[in-house]
Amino acid sequence: MSALAAFHFIRPGLLLLALPAALIIWAILRRQDPLRSWQAVIAPELLSHLVVRHEVRRSRLRPALVMGFAWFFGIIALAGPTWKKEPTPLTEDLAALFIVLKVTPEMLAQDVQPSRLQRSAQKIGELLALRAGARTGLIAYAGSAHLVMPLTSDPEVIRFFASELAPDVMPEAGDDAVQAIDLANRRLRASGLPGSIVLVADYVDPEQSQELARLRAEGGANVHVYAMAAGPDVMVPAGSPPAAALDQAAMARAAKAGGGSLVLVSPDDRDMRQLAERIDRSIAAAPLVEGERWIDFGYWLVPFFIPLGLLFWRPGGAVALQS
Repeated sequence: MSALAAFHFIRPGLLLLALPAALIIWAILRRQDPLRSWQAVIAPELLSHLVVRHEVRRSRLRPALVMGFAWFFGIIALAGPTWKKEPTPLTEDLAALFIVLKVTPEMLAQDVQPSRLQRSAQKIGELLALRAGARTGLIAYAGSAHLVMPLTSDPEVIRFFASELAPDVMPEAGDDAVQAIDLANRRLRASGLPGSIVLVADYVDPEQSQELARLRAEGGANVHVYAMAAGPDVMVPAGSPPAAALDQAAMARAAKAGGGSLVLVSPDDRDMRQLAERIDRSIAAAPLVEGERWIDFGYWLVPFFIPLGLLFWRPGGAVALQS
């Protein structure tokens, strides 16, 4: 879009101030007319012959006109002329993140200590600490998806609910990651904020990856997959609930389908730092909606009307309001 086509006023209603300003200037100029009082009693064709004119050198900067120009520039500046957008300085702070957590019996496996589900809650807390102040929401899923916590800037609430989730509180058994990602996308669109999604799971069925690709093609947010499972070389403690080892290829397909990346769980904080960095990249690349604002170019008109106002400080600069 060209600058001319995009030109508009941020506060167009203030342009109505031009009407009373024009009336005031017209009234002042009318009162300053020396013949105005005689025009009501002497015929116009005689008045021009009866008036004795003196050649008086008058300043071109008539106070009323100077005041009119000052008001004109001031009203245009207040209305906020603009034709260009800029990112808001708080765009990153306003970015949103939805954490989608799998809560199934397989997530109770202890190949990742103390269990996949408990370790997920701990890692979520670490991620929130790295993204302090960012808005985060939590969705839990098994056979159905459920909003646990809408977007909030309070990390303690997210940590608490994540640590309290268990398979026996989920109303429907199963593994429907697609429904959970779809719910996260709908909540992000409703918020009007640029955002990203983190899917915390131990496995994503390849058939669901196709549906994740469809959601992404329909304008969904990037889905970063955080794999919460150990490889086949890890010794599983006795008594651990049965669960398959990490299928890295399947998780990578899911991440690619969602337009995000795959991050594997690690015993230190390298995984969360890597995930936080990739989330920030996704949000920075997301189209800005509420993250953009029109630039107010009215400030550039200040050098025009302030000097005009200063002319009233010179001798004879006052506007005579009385005839």
